[in-house]
Amino acid sequence: MLKLPGLIDPHVHFREPGQTHKEDWDSGTSAALAGGVTMVLTMPNTRPPIFDAATLDLALAAAKQKARCDYAQFLGAGPNNVGAMHASPLPVAGLKMYLDSTFGELRLDSMTLWQQHFQTWPRDLPIVAHSESRSMAAVILMAAIYDRPVHIAHISLKEEVLLIKAAKERGIKVTCEVCPHHLFLTSPSPKSFGFGGGPGRGRWEVRPHLATQEDVDALWTNLDVIDCFATDHAPHTLTEKDGENPPPGFPGVETLLPLLLTAVDDGRLTLDGLIQKSVFNPRKIFNLPEQSDTWVEVDESARYELRASDMHSRCGWTPFEGWQVKGRVTRVVLRGREAFKDGKILVEPGYGRNVRE
Repeated sequence: MLKLPGLIDPHVHFREPGQTHKEDWDSGTSAALAGGVTMVLTMPNTRPPIFDAATLDLALAAAKQKARCDYAQFLGAGPNNVGAMHASPLPVAGLKMYLDSTFGELRLDSMTLWQQHFQTWPRDLPIVAHSESRSMAAVILMAAIYDRPVHIAHISLKEEVLLIKAAKERGIKVTCEVCPHHLFLTSPSPKSFGFGGGPGRGRWEVRPHLATQEDVDALWTNLDVIDCFATDHAPHTLTEKDGENPPPGFPGVETLLPLLLTAVDDGRLTLDGLIQKSVFNPRKIFNLPEQSDTWVEVDESARYELRASDMHSRCGWTPFEGWQVKGRVTRVVLRGREAFKDGKILVEPGYGRNVRE
């Protein structure tokens, strides 16, 4: 058995409040534990969005009742909450700024608003930006102007990783993450719709879009530039994905570790690199506490197929259906308690802790 520290996924969507038919804190954190993830940072584009004290209370009340692994909740940057949270700081993971097309209602189109958030957000809490290509270049400029760190979510393109590399070489305080679907999947041809024979183009919808093989190769080549692995776990039902207006997003928190362990077995990634980008770097970037008496046991010789029917997410599907992987999570211990073993979740809803309290 391989023993690893509990992984941190700094980018998940659990759809509570407002859309618990897709996922809630119970099912999402169960999927996390089954995937060897013992801490998650959840995003604010729920319904309603998490953008003030009242909506934050909605999310944290549900998490306190239901979460099985540890967590923190992001606050969304909006046009009307600049500076509103600063007089009495809230127990949040950080500020999420949506600067490009996304699922939800929090997109910021005005750079004046970007500036105001950069100027007023507490400096001891991180800023995370959903930004792509040119908007990513602009938000890196904001980080340089205001001399404060910014973390770029889910990079996907060659031009993005090369720009971040250049910014880091010049001392700009920028970090970034990459998702498994941007490392392992490419933009599909029309003949390949449906993830293994299913009926829909909508199942490929994700933001940022899946990119070309050249982009994927550039991400692997420049893996040392990338600070974190994150899933952007974004569950939607197959009915929604196969509908006329499919929402973007893939589930992924339960498949993160087996996909990365398979990359280790293939020689594309080192085990030390996996741990650095899934534990130590997220802990440092987001100022997260160490989880005592917490580890994950993996049968590193196990070879199997990923099947949604074996998973815990409420959405009931995976873009990696049928993929052959090596490395199965067999046991998870969280803060001294056996939380998962041999396919079964063993801790009760509410065992998870808000790491910002």
